[in-house]
Amino acid sequence: MTDDKVRIVVVDDHAVMRAGVVALLASAPGIEVVAEAANGREAVELVERLRPDVALVDLRMPVLDGVEATTEIVSRGPGTRVLILTTYETDADIERAVEAGAIGYLLKDTTREQLVDAIRAAARGETVLAPRVAQRLVARMRQPAPVALTAREVDVLNAVADGLSNADIGRRLVIAEATVKTHLLRIFAKLDVSDRTHAVVVALERGLITRPLP
Repeated sequence: MTDDKVRIVVVDDHAVMRAGVVALLASAPGIEVVAEAANGREAVELVERLRPDVALVDLRMPVLDGVEATTEIVSRGPGTRVLILTTYETDADIERAVEAGAIGYLLKDTTREQLVDAIRAAARGETVLAPRVAQRLVARMRQPAPVALTAREVDVLNAVADGLSNADIGRRLVIAEATVKTHLLRIFAKLDVSDRTHAVVVALERGLITRPLP
């Protein structure tokens, strides 16, 4: 920041929306819009040339979308913080933007005061999230991690679904019966079950195997 002013580039492919954002920020003290871009490629070029403090970037744009532009801006390391401003709030959109390096994610229904505060916070290096976006991220983090079975564990479960005994499973997979038992114990732990039938039922419910019960 220079002279305590936050220098920003506004990036949006919709001219009316872009003009509206610029107008909203025109009278905000301590904020200066130094350029506008209509797509991600223009944004990357402007950021590299002007080195603004914050790039306010739309998500869905032609030529180079907001996520791709964010990736390029962050990877080139000009010190510009990327703040996403969009109408989209799906988990996939949010995760892609955050993974690309965006410092914040706002929705276009945000108020002028919230937008100004967010821009200033982003310039200071603070993470800024719209309340609904924050709620979605927290809910996502609280979801149990998906269970991942190894290919061999899936083979064992499929054999169990076929009604084979541990000895028969060993012969089918050409492994020791003790190894079959070890695989089953690991499967039980991963699926939080205590018996073979329940393991198959849970695996079918979660789509880990697709074979029907015998």
